[in-house]
Amino acid sequence: MAASKQTYGVCQEIESFFARRIISKCGKDVNIEHNASFTPGLELGDRSGIGINCEINGSVKIGNCVMMGPEVVIYTSGHTFDSIDAPMMDQGDTAERPVTIGNDVWLGRRVIIMPGVNIGDGCVIGAGAVVTKDIPAYSVAAGVPAKVIKSRLKDE
Repeated sequence: MAASKQTYGVCQEIESFFARRIISKCGKDVNIEHNASFTPGLELGDRSGIGINCEINGSVKIGNCVMMGPEVVIYTSGHTFDSIDAPMMDQGDTAERPVTIGNDVWLGRRVIIMPGVNIGDGCVIGAGAVVTKDIPAYSVAAGVPAKVIKSRLKDE
């Protein structure tokens, strides 16, 4: 058992080593799990993680102390489909709209974040949620599409 934990730690160090050379900003003590994919436009804050099998595309800024469950997907663009006279695959992509995730955020398993979304500090996004609009700081959001279901602030 101890040998497998040691091997796991070495794998994480290797993944973090390569990530620092690929992404635009990589904080300290990050955790990048296996099979995670991301593009150079990623900024990853201190003590944040990218979960197993996660996919992050385009310009994404992730704050400090962010927990990300497995299979989270973050998009910053999509396909154009305005014309019915041409196949959608021939119409190209939409313009990139960056995504920002604040500090101390928890993204549950299989959360999908759509282009241009901002998630405030201290948010919890429930497993399987599809986030199509900004989520205010210290909110708990869930569902498809994601809706704020409660505030983490004691006064609200």
